[in-house]
Amino acid sequence: MRRMILPASLLLALSSFAMAAPIYKWVDAEGVTHFGAQPPQGAQATTVNTQTAPPPDNFPLLPSTPAPTIQQKPADPEQKAIDDKVKQQVAKEEAERKQFCEETRNNLAQLKNNPRVRVDEGKGELRRLGEEERQERIAKAEKAIQENCR
Repeated sequence: MRRMILPASLLLALSSFAMAAPIYKWVDAEGVTHFGAQPPQGAQATTVNTQTAPPPDNFPLLPSTPAPTIQQKPADPEQKAIDDKVKQQVAKEEAERKQFCEETRNNLAQLKNNPRVRVDEGKGELRRLGEEERQERIAKAEKAIQENCR
């Protein structure tokens, strides 16, 4: 059994070379390059060597020094202060928008679930909303949620 392994592996390795057919390259009358297993009749074809790898000079080299990243750049103190201020302002606006969305959704739920809604007139007097005014407020709340809330 062991005596058969070496000859079998050699036979297998060499059989791939025997099965490889030559590849031909030629240019037709229109200037188009073609490749094929059979050379064309009436045209000059060259044999392409498919058994060797291309030389390593054809591969692009990676840059020896990496490109600088944001962390490697020197930070300007003024720019850092401006960036921090902008980040705080954006965070504040985001919190306000989130609060607005939550309140608007709660108001919309109250308007939809309770047909007899009362509103404060500002003098401590409560007034009941009519159906038409209630529907207008529902539409306004839905529009505000659609425009401002994700």
